Amino acid sequence: MKQPNNGNFLDLNKQAWNDKVAVHFQSDFYNMPAFLAGQTSLQPIELALLGDVKGKKILHLQCHFGQDTLSLQRLGAQATGVDFSEKAIEKAREVNTQLGLNAQFICCDIYTLPAHLNEQFDIVFTSYGTIGWLPDLDKWAGVVQHFLKPGGQFVFAEFHPFIWTLDDTFEKIHYHYFNVEEIVENVSGTYTDRDAPLQAKTISWNHPLSEVLTALMQQGLQLTSFLEYDYSPYNCFPGMTEFAPHQFRFNSHGSKVPYVYALTAVK
Repeated sequence: MKQPNNGNFLDLNKQAWNDKVAVHFQSDFYNMPAFLAGQTSLQPIELALLGDVKGKKILHLQCHFGQDTLSLQRLGAQATGVDFSEKAIEKAREVNTQLGLNAQFICCDIYTLPAHLNEQFDIVFTSYGTIGWLPDLDKWAGVVQHFLKPGGQFVFAEFHPFIWTLDDTFEKIHYHYFNVEEIVENVSGTYTDRDAPLQAKTISWNHPLSEVLTALMQQGLQLTSFLEYDYSPYNCFPGMTEFAPHQFRFNSHGSKVPYVYALTAVK
């Protein structure tokens, strides 16, 4: 497991995500007016894996400003969202109150979550653009296992690690598929608005599928499904076209490459 050389990776990444919140909250990408009017933020990929969540306790890791957490609450779950961005959690709590829901939101680095929460859950859920911000998947899988009830289910949807090998135009291979080094970048804008006046230094990691699966299995979780998808449910990368409702592909690669994978595992 490659460990971070930059001891301040959490501070750098937290600042970057704090700065994004206001831009994201107002963006067409997150479409808060439609969400407030009742539209779910959950995608068909994870909805199919989650199944009927009514009456279930769900822990949502790395929840940003809580749209998916609140969507789960609307479906009848008792949902708890966790994120390290103070500004994101502040927005999540505001929307929770505005909608009259009773989701919980906790602000902390998920590695330290066991010090902030003493419950177990029917489902632990996380999705899209999450684990790349974490250097140690063994610790991550340990947190997942810690919060699952016996027989509880982990539901995970994520961008495929192949996507993160591509350069900034997402056309040519540039980065390592395997987790051989941290990726330090100076970035401008954000995926909801590439021209937004945001500048940040970030540190991330590419985790190959073998690393993800091994980390979960070493915690005793039993894989119950594993799927790969030839599209993204989000138009969040340059040079994409919507070929079907809410299904996007690169103009340069089409259906030749994997975009997303999803899995379920049981404790």
